[in-house]
Amino acid sequence: MTKQLVITLLLLFTLITTDVVEGTKKTYGVYNNNNNNVKLFVFGDSYVDTGNFLNSSSYKTPYGITFPGKPAGRFSDGRVLTDYIASFLKIETPTPYSFRNSSTPQSGINFAYGGTGVFLTHVNGPNMTVQIDSFENLIKQNVYTKQDLQSSVALVSASGNDYLAFIKTGNITEIKSFTTSLINQLLINVKRIHNLGINKIAIGLLEPLGCMPPITQVTFHLSCVDLLNLVSENHNKVLLQNVLQLKQQLGKSVVVVTLDVYNAFLSTIATMQKNHKENSTLMNPLEMCCKGDSLENSCGRVDDKGKKKYSLCENPELSFFWDIVHPSQNGWNAVYKQLQSSLGQLIDKN
Repeated sequence: MTKQLVITLLLLFTLITTDVVEGTKKTYGVYNNNNNNVKLFVFGDSYVDTGNFLNSSSYKTPYGITFPGKPAGRFSDGRVLTDYIASFLKIETPTPYSFRNSSTPQSGINFAYGGTGVFLTHVNGPNMTVQIDSFENLIKQNVYTKQDLQSSVALVSASGNDYLAFIKTGNITEIKSFTTSLINQLLINVKRIHNLGINKIAIGLLEPLGCMPPITQVTFHLSCVDLLNLVSENHNKVLLQNVLQLKQQLGKSVVVVTLDVYNAFLSTIATMQKNHKENSTLMNPLEMCCKGDSLENSCGRVDDKGKKKYSLCENPELSFFWDIVHPSQNGWNAVYKQLQSSLGQLIDKN
């Protein structure tokens, strides 16, 4: 891996900036229209965070312009994976932990926090272990009953920021051993979630790192960088092997599914690239909609005079990537549609 490529990868997963929150924070209340007993508990990073990182760009314009129409803590122009999975389960999006209150959130809790990982990757953000600690504390406080947990689903989605943190160490030659330790800890977390009472768990595979807009600049956004996608492929291969063993250990009464985000990204990008070639007015999926003048995430930033440091594509609803690493609502919707068959395993035994 060349020095230039390593530097690019470092920029790929730049941790979310800690800008001051502008405007009124979106209120996530208690939902009363949950007609079944299913709850969704979410652990992970910005791909599934729906509002926990209060002091971030996700609470600045233009985030949220598609849904709900203003910044609301999602790292996208609209809905993210959590929203679609909740919809699949026929429940409202679970309340972000930052907005919990004294009442029981009827659809579950989202503990995910942008910029975090399985290990400690964010100075002020809770990694997955800390997120599970918060979950356990709610259980100890009797916020949720044993019956609540038995009928619930856990979504686990993190690892990208862990690879950023690892690359920063410069120990690239040890990446395979790092992957092993990362997945070992991830599986410890999954077992802990199960031991706390949840019998249905969905684990997201790692996205194709070589397809992120800052990376594909080296190909003029014509193709993903296969060399970096090998990192994701190896991670997913090892994870799948370990999940298979975990299933055997836990037995048939526990449902553990993997969500192939990797191939869902690749398939969606390939389809959109084909359409783009046939109709140049459609957006190239390897380009981001909200972009600045550098490889850093300038989306949502303004200078000292209030001038925007970013520009927007004409039609966000035609994009795949919203900013340097996060899919747009259109992108997540396309990915979600390819994950539905796996998600079905979570409801067949309800």
